[in-house]
Amino acid sequence: MKKFTLLFFATLCSSLLWSQSQISGTIVDSTNEALPGANVIEKGTSNGTNSDFNGAFKLTVKNDAILIISFSGFETQEIPVNGKKNFKIILKEGLELDEVVITGSRTPSRSNTTSALPIDVVSAKDLQSTGQTSFDKALQYKIPSFNTVQTPVNDATSLLDPYEIRNMGPSRTLILINGKRKNLSALLYTQAAPGRGETGSDISGIPTDAIKTVQVLRDGASAQYGSDAIAGVINIILKDNAKDGSATFRTGITGEGDGEMLGVSLNNGSSIGDDKGFVNYTVDISKTASANRAGTVSAEGEFADFYDSEATTPLTLADVQEYLKRNPDANNINGTPTMAASKFSINAGYSLSEATEIYANAAYVFKKVNSFANHRTPYWRTLDTKDGYPYLADFYPGNHPTNAGGYDGYTPTFEGDLNDYNATVGFKTKKNDWNIDVSFTTGGNSQTYRVSESHNGNKVYSPSTWIDANNNGDVDTGEITQGSELYRENSKKSYDTGGTAFSHKVGNIDISRILSDQVSVAFGTEFRSEEFEVIEGELGSYDGGGVDSFSGNSLKNSGKFSRYNLGGYASLDWDINKDFLLSGTARVENYSDFGSTFIWKLSSRYKFADDKYTVRGSLSTGFRAPTLHQIYTQKSQNSFVPGQGIQIGGLVSNVSSQKGLLGLKDLTAEESTNYTIGIGGKPFRNFSFTVDYYSIKVEDRIILSTEVKPPNTPVFKGLSDVSFFLNAMDTQTDGLDVVLGYKGIEIGDGKLGLNLSGNYTIKNERVGKVKNPAFVTASNQSVVNETQEALFFTSRPETKWILGANYSIGKFGFSLNNTYFGKTKFAQLGLQNLEDIFINASDIPTDALTDGGSDLKTEFTPKIVTDLGINFTATDRITIALNVNNILNVLPEWKFTDATTTGQAILDGASVTSSPSNLITFNQRYSQMTYDGSHFSQLGTMFNLSVNYQF
Repeated sequence: MKKFTLLFFATLCSSLLWSQSQISGTIVDSTNEALPGANVIEKGTSNGTNSDFNGAFKLTVKNDAILIISFSGFETQEIPVNGKKNFKIILKEGLELDEVVITGSRTPSRSNTTSALPIDVVSAKDLQSTGQTSFDKALQYKIPSFNTVQTPVNDATSLLDPYEIRNMGPSRTLILINGKRKNLSALLYTQAAPGRGETGSDISGIPTDAIKTVQVLRDGASAQYGSDAIAGVINIILKDNAKDGSATFRTGITGEGDGEMLGVSLNNGSSIGDDKGFVNYTVDISKTASANRAGTVSAEGEFADFYDSEATTPLTLADVQEYLKRNPDANNINGTPTMAASKFSINAGYSLSEATEIYANAAYVFKKVNSFANHRTPYWRTLDTKDGYPYLADFYPGNHPTNAGGYDGYTPTFEGDLNDYNATVGFKTKKNDWNIDVSFTTGGNSQTYRVSESHNGNKVYSPSTWIDANNNGDVDTGEITQGSELYRENSKKSYDTGGTAFSHKVGNIDISRILSDQVSVAFGTEFRSEEFEVIEGELGSYDGGGVDSFSGNSLKNSGKFSRYNLGGYASLDWDINKDFLLSGTARVENYSDFGSTFIWKLSSRYKFADDKYTVRGSLSTGFRAPTLHQIYTQKSQNSFVPGQGIQIGGLVSNVSSQKGLLGLKDLTAEESTNYTIGIGGKPFRNFSFTVDYYSIKVEDRIILSTEVKPPNTPVFKGLSDVSFFLNAMDTQTDGLDVVLGYKGIEIGDGKLGLNLSGNYTIKNERVGKVKNPAFVTASNQSVVNETQEALFFTSRPETKWILGANYSIGKFGFSLNNTYFGKTKFAQLGLQNLEDIFINASDIPTDALTDGGSDLKTEFTPKIVTDLGINFTATDRITIALNVNNILNVLPEWKFTDATTTGQAILDGASVTSSPSNLITFNQRYSQMTYDGSHFSQLGTMFNLSVNYQF
């Protein structure tokens, strides 16, 4: 460790001398209007700047440098300096073919068509054109390989929607802010939904109005950036305008009249010290009401779920039918929660001299979410005297016709508070042609939870008292008085259940230099420390089993846990000639908790036909370290199991004593091999295309196991099942990305732009056997069941295409986007009991009724979602935009598909009719909303209106 520390500080202190001359100029369009925020880059370096509000710029460059000038919606130009000091640069409108990119390489910047790596560049205008209300949802409808969906009725997970690139899960996509690593969320996803067992950065908290561009690297980048970049990198570039600003008011509502949204944002910039620096900041405040899409609940399915033959008064089908006649949706609220959010972002820079600048950025987000658990029907939490809850009649009086106090059930509420922050400070300088970038980044995320309208129904007593009446020193009959009930009728209705927190601190040094016209080198180091905290809930939230719906973190499962890691890399770019590029990067990383790893990457690019076409490819290894969340999280979890009701399971941490009793191994890093090959081109003006094939193999993939029966020992008493993290399997993911764009098509007095992009998953599957622990194998179980397999491999669209058209004419702009979501498949838990799903099931073989549901799966059919947008420039300063998302009100639909010949026979059976069972839909209970394989929003049509004022 001392050697790594000495290396870090020795690199930090290295310095060299240099001197260059300054140039200046203005950038305008063909009408002589200034273009603020245009990119000015010295070709072959990372040295660059942006034009100010008046289109003016200053930059220190070499006398023989070449300038690359780019701006969204305009053609990129390359201009030789040749000793000239002042420039007036006129950009022509056209296709954004050569957007300068800095993501995926530590050596000098290149354009996205000359890079050796597949990179998507999304402008702020592109994001706004989607009409989506958050950054992650906007990317969903711009990047085909990017997927996310808001999942309903998922308690803590309502604070973070899982996202992923190329079906690889959120923890394998690295998020950067201005090229610096963003902190992870504190949330660990544990529900049976896409992203289970993983965590990721909270990108939904980034205000869209603070974003200048987004660069999405669709390739493994662990060699450049370290852990978490197996699938790719999303680099969010913040606005840096110095003098212009805008205010935006936005509102929206669903086609059903709920989910109302109100928001206001302010973005403004200011120059510092005679235009030597800038400050740009964004404030965004919004509130979204809940949306409810509860479906009709089947009485037969409900009766099958909650019937208990041992109850004093067993449930009857008539009881359920009576309740559902009054409440067809079982009083459930299934949809999106109420959410309020406040977001702040700031980006700044200042030139200390011609050679040196300092920079900083920071952001803070606060979100408050109010969600709902499943409604506890009167037959779910009964007043029955045998293990019942008679006090609930006083807690929750209702209008039931026969129950005491009219008790008709209750709906626990879940309230979550999220705080997320990140900040970076650093400086860049040049000495003897060496580019030096030194920075420090900090960031964190905390989430705390509260459950209301619930109770602790567990039998826990205060300490017993003993009075030795005859003074004989023995406990005789009648001498012990049992303590009183602490909970149940004495329970509170609201409990703070604790939460989680994560933070990191990162130091970076990155150094690069162009050694010649053909060779560039880069090297650097990164030191990172991380801390994860499990925050204890109040005693009653977890005591005896905890509060109903979401038990709190207990004292023994709480605490702070930390680690550090140190990495170093070296990179070389070799332009063998003007057409042929070879790049190589190697990295060494050492973690304090599991050791070291060595990874590398090779990439190449070849241009031909007068630079109209490019062939590119890469081969790399990568890794993902187990997160502190996965190592240290331990808790009890309530879950709904079809036919069994609510079950209490235990999540065993990787450092607990129970881990040893289960024979579990220490978590180790995932290792990956990634290769891509592709072709891109711009055969004629305003048209470009790229096609990239990718293959990603992950070994020792870390998963959260399915719930398995624990050994019959006192340690696991009271738990119906246990789950845990382990390196469980190897996976293979192959696919194809396609991007085509054709802009600047003159039609009448306006211009039309067309784009088509798609992602096709060729293969996404497990390789080899599941690596089960010995006790799991011995009990004929598996840590990966069919539901898990579906979540990993088929719960995201097999194919996704986005066809977009934009037309601008005069003061109007129109956009039409069609997004094709291919099929997804899911293995429902409810399919384990086929006799509860089909009417006239006598034709079904007996073994098919009880084999765990391996014969059938549910498939979500392909759908096309259409979005329409209209922009009107009312004045030079005011723009009004109306977006209708999912204008045709398309909703996800599923059907049964066969997984075996027996399944095919079942579906082909003439007498078999599908019943409206609750076991095959959302949460195995509700028939309309679903996260089980759902591929897009279930809310239907959304209307969004915004008014933007520029100043």
